[in-house]
Amino acid sequence: MAAIGFYHLTRTTAEQALPRLLGRTLDLGERALVLVRGADRVAAIDEALWQVLTPVWLPHGTVQAAHAALQPILIAQEGGAVNKARFLFLLDGVQAASLDPFARVFDLFDGGDAAAMEAARGRWTQCKEQGHTLAYWRQEARGWVEATRGAAAG
Repeated sequence: MAAIGFYHLTRTTAEQALPRLLGRTLDLGERALVLVRGADRVAAIDEALWQVLTPVWLPHGTVQAAHAALQPILIAQEGGAVNKARFLFLLDGVQAASLDPFARVFDLFDGGDAAAMEAARGRWTQCKEQGHTLAYWRQEARGWVEATRGAAAG
């Protein structure tokens, strides 16, 4: 069962928050799959990651590019982890077909969007019912603060 963290964006956009989380992923020796809604968002996240030089440069590619399977960070709008990623990042309210291949899931949602907040609550409930261990992270001035942890139901 994947451990799922819900990341409540209150101070930055996903494009601004994602690099630090992905950098930590690479520091752990892990690969990441970033799922977004639509080709426009794939291009926007790809471009945003190319602009990151600090804290580290983030090697990445899109599922449409050559050698997708070799990418440490792969950006896609659907599909599985062809790069053998064990960490999954979900943006834009996207849900993966299966969480089974992943050790950790990061669900980033916009705290300024009421519909996104309500959808995240629904995903939390669904994941808890499925038996996943959940954590809720709130973005604050000093960084991410874990606000609550939800044990698996049952």
